[in-house]
Amino acid sequence: SDTDRERSDLYEVKAPISGMCYRAPGEAEPPFVEKGTRVKKGQTLMILEVMKMMNEITAPVDGVIEEILFENEQKVEAGYLLFTLRQ
Repeated sequence: SDTDRERSDLYEVKAPISGMCYRAPGEAEPPFVEKGTRVKKGQTLMILEVMKMMNEITAPVDGVIEEILFENEQKVEAGYLLFTLRQ
């Protein structure tokens, strides 16, 4: 069915570890991505800071950002759904 097909091209990007979310590389800089941004596999979507270590969270596939499910400087737990990406 169409619904199944829609689901199969939707990718979830989850936090691999608990940490602090940053949408942009710096305070005065624009976010890495917005809803609707077309991204390439491996492109940086956000930074997850864990004990002063900056971890880049990257796109698992080429696609378009469907949803951004966190606020800037939000603390999240491992497994938290950060983005949905439509291929």
